[in-house]
Amino acid sequence: MFTGIITAVGRIAAVHDLGSSLAYGKRLSIAVPPGYLDDVGLGDSIALNGACMTVTSLDTAALRFTIDVSAESLARTAGLDSTGRVNLEKALRAHDRLGGHIVSGHVDGLGRVSRFEQVGESWALDIHAPLALARYMAYKGSITVQGVSLTVNTVQDVADGCLIGINLIPHTVEHTTLGDLRAGSPVNLEIDTIARYVERMLRLAPVAPTQETS
Repeated sequence: MFTGIITAVGRIAAVHDLGSSLAYGKRLSIAVPPGYLDDVGLGDSIALNGACMTVTSLDTAALRFTIDVSAESLARTAGLDSTGRVNLEKALRAHDRLGGHIVSGHVDGLGRVSRFEQVGESWALDIHAPLALARYMAYKGSITVQGVSLTVNTVQDVADGCLIGINLIPHTVEHTTLGDLRAGSPVNLEIDTIARYVERMLRLAPVAPTQETS
């Protein structure tokens, strides 16, 4: 489990194919800031751009770790198939602060940036969410974008999904990869866990029996 509070910005330094066809995944070598791996062990979970991955090797001297990404994960995420900056978050520990919201590290779908521009001291980020995720978007609800816990400020339903508006403070832009976004950029989205359960319960809510009359 995660909180959507980014603990570092790393960099995918190298990408290696695990096989000779698209049916195979890739092995990523991730470069990290000094000290980031001090409390990380083999098999630990680290989220990359919101996707939970398993540490498969560590090189603390070189400040790098590796992960293996399956073909299925590559097909359902953005930003994990080439070199570049990535948001990193270590798995939540029982005594940690829950600074964002409960995040599973499972990407539910891909959104696309429709606007990203500075407005006053902050930044306006508008994202088109696909139709399958539109029902989970709510005013002042939580959404995870590229692994970052954010608050939805506006929701506009459209024929093929919805447009959500998000306000980013300068700290978020400076300390995550969200500052790299441009109109048209694909982004990993994870819906709020609570919304997921509410939708399931409402769909399976028992129907009250009708009273028979004589």
